[in-house]
Amino acid sequence: MAATSNELDFEFHPFIRVYKNGHVQRLMGTDSTPPGTDPQTGVSSKDVTNIIPETEVYVRIYLPKLSSNNNQKFPLLVYFHGGGFLVHTPSSSIYHNYLNALVAESRVIAVSVHYRRAPEYPLPIAYEDSWAAFQWIISHSNGDGPEDLLNHHADFRRVFLSGDSAGGNIVHNLAMAAGNPDAGVNLEILGIALVDPYFWGSDPIGSEGLDPERKAHVDRLWPLVCPSCPADDPWINPVAKGGPSLAELGCRRVLVSVAEKDVLKDRGWLYFQVLSRSRWMGMVEIHEAEGEEHCFHLHDLDCEKAKERMRRLADFFNSDMLPIV
Repeated sequence: MAATSNELDFEFHPFIRVYKNGHVQRLMGTDSTPPGTDPQTGVSSKDVTNIIPETEVYVRIYLPKLSSNNNQKFPLLVYFHGGGFLVHTPSSSIYHNYLNALVAESRVIAVSVHYRRAPEYPLPIAYEDSWAAFQWIISHSNGDGPEDLLNHHADFRRVFLSGDSAGGNIVHNLAMAAGNPDAGVNLEILGIALVDPYFWGSDPIGSEGLDPERKAHVDRLWPLVCPSCPADDPWINPVAKGGPSLAELGCRRVLVSVAEKDVLKDRGWLYFQVLSRSRWMGMVEIHEAEGEEHCFHLHDLDCEKAKERMRRLADFFNSDMLPIV
């Protein structure tokens, strides 16, 4: 008998249900907020589709409210949303609202990237989509790309990558790829900001072993999004033995932001420690939000800890440390 849509194969709560006929039901992040001008911040946004032909990949561009200078340029932030590689898009209200607030606070022009998601599109597809979108973005660096907002308002001397959770994982892996001299990246990434980054590994570290149920839940995710990958693949465990050295990271500055009650916290700290001891020649800093859970800031933009996290990001994106030319 053929499988029907209501025959459940498995569930990964609270993200998805997968049915035996291959249908995937996403349980969160399915709402869609259209682009436009945000009445609270004055930030305007627009979608650009067909970034990668014949795929669902698109970007949403956010521009802060302009002064009288219509040719004003801003630091460029390329942002990658989280959701365990399974859920959310730049159109999800939780990310659209966050990017409006972040762009207003930081005075950056932001490009929020949507990549194809697992399980229909397992890794490395999300990495490949993100890299292709990044290449499309930097095609504007000479002022002659296909999107006028980036041609006129993006300062390609100040390029930053940032993302939360799975998006932070993507940012790290893109920065590692950009550090390869053969990658063809013809500009410098000034900095990357990893917010509650999704890193993991086979052997528990720090407090991970204190909550076996929570650890088991995280253990299930990586085989779901990357079935062909071992538990300590450098994509998920950037400090794994035998993997590429963090000294190859292709940026000048790194900010790691973690939350005290997040099960992923110790991986963020380990990343910071290993990077600090490596031969990488940049500057790295870390901040921990006391008493907070994973990606708490997305759920209450007005709480003081969320505001503090945003202020730190804004300061990071607006450093006067320009590349040497």
